[in-house]
Amino acid sequence: MTTMSAYQQFLSNHPDYASTSALDELRTAQYGRLDAQHQVYLDYTGGGLYAASQVREHARMLGDHVLGNPHSVSPSSMEMTRRVEQARAAVLAYFNGTGQYTAIFTLNASGALKLVGESYPFAPGGKLLLTADNHNSVNGIREFARAKGVDVTYVPLTRPDLRLDEDAMIDLLAQADSGQAKLLAFPAQSNFSGVKHSLALVAQAQAQGWHVLLDAAAFVPTNRLDLRAVMPDFVAMSFYKMFGYPTGVGCLLVRNATLKALRRPWYGGGTVNFATVKGCMHVLSKGEAGFEDGTLNYLGIPAVEIGLRHLQTVGIETIQARVNALTDWLITQLLALAHSNGRPMVRLYGPATMSMRGGTVTMNFYDPSGHLVDYRRVEELAGEAGISLRTGCFCNPGAGESAEDLSEEDMREGVALVGDEINLPRFSQLMQARGGKSAGAIRVSTGIASNFADVQRFLAFVAGFKDQTSLTIGSVSFDIESCRVVRDGG
Repeated sequence: MTTMSAYQQFLSNHPDYASTSALDELRTAQYGRLDAQHQVYLDYTGGGLYAASQVREHARMLGDHVLGNPHSVSPSSMEMTRRVEQARAAVLAYFNGTGQYTAIFTLNASGALKLVGESYPFAPGGKLLLTADNHNSVNGIREFARAKGVDVTYVPLTRPDLRLDEDAMIDLLAQADSGQAKLLAFPAQSNFSGVKHSLALVAQAQAQGWHVLLDAAAFVPTNRLDLRAVMPDFVAMSFYKMFGYPTGVGCLLVRNATLKALRRPWYGGGTVNFATVKGCMHVLSKGEAGFEDGTLNYLGIPAVEIGLRHLQTVGIETIQARVNALTDWLITQLLALAHSNGRPMVRLYGPATMSMRGGTVTMNFYDPSGHLVDYRRVEELAGEAGISLRTGCFCNPGAGESAEDLSEEDMREGVALVGDEINLPRFSQLMQARGGKSAGAIRVSTGIASNFADVQRFLAFVAGFKDQTSLTIGSVSFDIESCRVVRDGG
C-alpha cells in the first residue's frame, strides 16, 4: 500500500480526523522544527512538545519586566507575586476547581505525590490502597505508610487489557475500617498501557470514607479533567507533559475540605509565618504557602499560564480527536504485521481498541521464531531513523509485571541472583532466559503535533524487522526521505 493510498484508507476509517486539520497548520507554524529536522516525535507520554510561541511570549515577559523573588514587598517581588498568583488562578480555572481546590506548585508530579505521602495522616489501623498500574512516584507513598504501621494493598489488573480488576477493588474498598484514615491512589490514565481507568471510582471510594489521590500526569495532556464533575481529594500533574514548557513546575491540587487534614513533618524557607531557634517552635503558613518549600521556580511559573492558554486556543477536544484517530490506526496496523511464516511481529500490551484508552501504545517485537527482540536495540535503531520513542518499564513496574505475568517468585529470584547490582536490563535478561519473558518494552505515544506521516514512518520502521532474527536485526537501514527500509547491499 502506497503512502497516499494508506492515507485515503485512514481518512475513510477515521472521518473525524478531517476536523483536526487546524493542527496541521499549527504544526507548520509552531512545531516546524520537527519537519525541518526530519524528526518523528512519539514520546508525548514522556514529555509534551512546546510551541514556539510559548517560548517567545515567556522570553518577552522576562525581557520586559524586573522580576524578583516573590517573598518580599519590593516592586520586583510584588510584580512577581502577582504573576505567580495569576498563574495559580489560571490553573484552578482551567480545571474548574476555583473555590473548591487549592493549587500547590511543586517541581513536578513526583514532588506533588511526595507531598501527599509525607503529609497524609497515616496511622496504625489505616489503609493505603494502590493499583498494580501506578507510577513509581505513587508506589513510593507506600514507604511513608509502612513507616507508620499502615497496611498497604494493591488492586490487581486483568489480562490482557491491563484494566483494574474492579470486582477486587470493590471488595478492598469495603474491607477498611471507616474510623481510620485511608487513601486510594490510582492513575486516570496509565503511562504504560494507555488504559483510562474509570473516574467513577473516585466518588465510589469517597462514599465509603476513602480519600482519593488521582495521578493525572498522563491524562490531562489530551483529556479534560473537570473538578466539578469528578472531585478527587488530591490531583498530581506535571505541566511539561501537558504543553512541553516549562519543565521544573508541577502542581498538587487539593480539595479545600481535605487540605486541613494534612500534617507536614518538616518545614523550610517560605513555608512558615514564624520560626524561632531559641523557642524551638514554628507556625506553619496557611494554605498553599505551607507546602511550597523554599523558593518557587518563580520565573518559570508564568509560563504555565501561557501554556494553558495555548491548549485552550487549540482545544483539548481537537487534540483528543486526532490522538484517538492516529492511535487506532497505529494499533490496527501493528497487529496486522506478520513474518512470512505467519508469526505476529508485534505483541501489544493493553487494549487493542480505543474504548477507554488514550494515545500511549506499548509493545514488544518478536522474530520469526517467536524470540523476543531486545527493546534496547530497537530504541537504538529508532534513533538512527530519527524516531524518538521510549523503552524500559516507564517507572511503572506493576503494569509491566502484570503484562508479562511475572510472579513474585520471578521478582525475588531475580533480585537474589543479581543482588544490589540489579537493574532493568540485567533483570530483563534473566527473565528472557527464564522463559522468554520481558521486563521492558517499547512505548510510543502521540500528541498535539502528531500527524499521519509520523505514524506511517514508525510503521515503516517496524515493518523493516520482518523476517529478521535476533542475530540479523539492525542489518537494515531506514531512508528518512523515502520512508523506506534499505537492506545491506541495496
